[in-house]
Amino acid sequence: MSINTNKRIVIFLISIITFLTISKFLFSALRENTIYFFSPTEVSDLIKLPNKKIRIGGMVKKDSINEENKKYNFIITDFNKEISVTYSGILPNLFVEGQGAVVEGNLISRKTFVGTKILAKHDENYMPKEVADSLKKIDNFKKND
Repeated sequence: MSINTNKRIVIFLISIITFLTISKFLFSALRENTIYFFSPTEVSDLIKLPNKKIRIGGMVKKDSINEENKKYNFIITDFNKEISVTYSGILPNLFVEGQGAVVEGNLISRKTFVGTKILAKHDENYMPKEVADSLKKIDNFKKND
């Protein structure tokens, strides 16, 4: 082989190794920072509980919000299953019973969730896309016209 051919092979191999290394770091970072969304029904159907942050979405069950020393307990439902949520902090102004919400945090059990962030609705017609999709899957949601 000539010197030029050897240089091309070396450059090609270095390029491939560099590409694979960068790809590995990108996919690793994405995997670590991805937060999955679940409905209460999907949580109850999980075979293995995730040990990292997730989001749970649904409707805040009426008459379920209880406050004690800035610690809130409430229930998120998809009208099929329910999950009890504990949240410490200040609730968003738009967080009310009977409306859609997405809570980010950690799953303790299939029925218990500790929230670290609450994403509330924007107006009376808004519902997070993930919540609407999960409610449509179980045929308990009729879209308002």
